[in-house]
Amino acid sequence: MTHRLEDKVIVVTGASSGIGLAAAHLLAMDGASVLMLARREQEGREAAHAVTEASGNARVRFRSTDVTEESQVATAFEEAVATWGQLDGVFNAAGISGRRFGDGPAADCTLDGWNTVLTANLASIFLCTKYALRAMLPRSAGSIVNLASVLGMVGGDEHFATHAYAASKGGIISFTRAVASYYAERGIRANVVAPGLIRTNMSLRAQSDEEIMADLPRLQPLTGDFGAAEDVASAARYLLSNESRFVTGVVLPVDGGWTTR
Repeated sequence: MTHRLEDKVIVVTGASSGIGLAAAHLLAMDGASVLMLARREQEGREAAHAVTEASGNARVRFRSTDVTEESQVATAFEEAVATWGQLDGVFNAAGISGRRFGDGPAADCTLDGWNTVLTANLASIFLCTKYALRAMLPRSAGSIVNLASVLGMVGGDEHFATHAYAASKGGIISFTRAVASYYAERGIRANVVAPGLIRTNMSLRAQSDEEIMADLPRLQPLTGDFGAAEDVASAARYLLSNESRFVTGVVLPVDGGWTTR
C-alpha cells in the first residue's frame, strides 16, 4: 500500500465487479478510505474483503445500495461522512447494458427498455452526484468522476445499436460538464471517463462476437484488443487525486483510439 491518497475518503459505486472493483482496489492500494457500493450483498462483501486483503488497507467498507433509490443513496453518503468525517471523491461506475430490457435501435427500442436504462445509468449518476455535492460543499472541495462510454460521444454501427444506452452515456457527459461549470467556484471538480471496449462481464457479448473481435484493430487501433478494467480505473484515480487539481469538465476517453477515428 502506498500513501498517495491516504487523506482521501472516496465512494465507489458498482464496486463489486468490473471497473468499479478495479477502481476500489487501486484507491485502497493508494491508502484512501473507500466505501464500496453495490446492490448484491454477498458479492459486495466478498469484493470488499478481497480489496482489504490485497491492499492491506483496513479502511475499506461495503454497503449494499441500489443507486437508483434516493433514500439508499442519501444513507450511503451519510455513512461515509459519519465514518471518516468527510467526503473527498466519488467514482460513479454503476451501470447496465440494456439489451435484455428492450434497448436497441430507436425504431425498435421499447419504452420500458428506454426507461430502465436511463434510470439505471443516468438517474443513478444524478442521485450520487447530488449527495456527493451535499457532502462536499461545506468544505468547498471534492472530485466527482462519472463513468460514461465512447458511445456517448460517437455513433455506433449495427454491433452497438443500443440507443437508450448511448443516450444515457451522452446525458452523463452533458450533466457532468454542467456540474463542473456550476460548482467550479465552490472548489468542486467534475469529470468524465469514457471507456471503449473493456474486458469485463458487461462486454461478454462483444468478446464472443467474431465480427466484433475481427473489427477490433479498426475500432481500437492502439492495441487492436479490449482494454483492461485497470486502464479505466487508473484514469479515475488520476481524476480523484490532487494530481488533477486544475482539471474539471473534461471527458477523458480510455478507448484505444476509438474516438480518434
